[in-house]
Amino acid sequence: MEQIRINKYLTQANYCSRRQGDRLIEQGRVKINDRKAKLGDKVSSSDVVNVDGEDIQTSNADKVYLAFNKPVGVICTSDPKAKDNVIDAVGYPERVYTIGRLDVISSGLILLTNDGEVVNKILKGQNKVEKEYQVEVSRDISEKFLKVMRSGVYINKYKTLPAKVKQTGTRAFSIVIVEGKKRQVRRMCEKLGYDVFKLKRVRIGKLDLGNLKEGTYKNISLEEVI
Repeated sequence: MEQIRINKYLTQANYCSRRQGDRLIEQGRVKINDRKAKLGDKVSSSDVVNVDGEDIQTSNADKVYLAFNKPVGVICTSDPKAKDNVIDAVGYPERVYTIGRLDVISSGLILLTNDGEVVNKILKGQNKVEKEYQVEVSRDISEKFLKVMRSGVYINKYKTLPAKVKQTGTRAFSIVIVEGKKRQVRRMCEKLGYDVFKLKRVRIGKLDLGNLKEGTYKNISLEEVI
């Protein structure tokens, strides 16, 4: 009987991504046959997998892909116990989770799905899926700022990959990146002495936010993104 890693099992069950599964395991919320799961554990179809008291079974459900215009104040967590979580904000009738994150004080396009296998295709930098942001900062933008943002900024000894940057106002610019480092655009700006007043994601891959109303979602196909 074939065995697979517990995080992959949770993904195939359309419960969460592998990374989110690892976090649940580290938090002690996943059990295998009434035993707390450990990272790297393997399971088969005969095992009983449980998360937060709910039995999890692999599913043949249709794949769902959603585009959501996240308002400021909504938190990108799939934890239903968290206040202002994105799952409640979307209100989709089936279990979905986010592909990547937007911090609570940022807004704009975020994708949700029940397809755990697609997460890495969109998030991993080597796959070159672009993310575009509109940004407003605390002071006038200089040519030096634009040059460094384009070539890469050192954050904790890591240099960000080259980005496409276009000034759109005295204190506003758009930036296109292919990475998904935590709070990357904000941290790049802060490193250069600029505070971010407003940050909005307007595109992921081929999919533009368009006229999608803030706080609403629409069903999309994967082909619209990658």
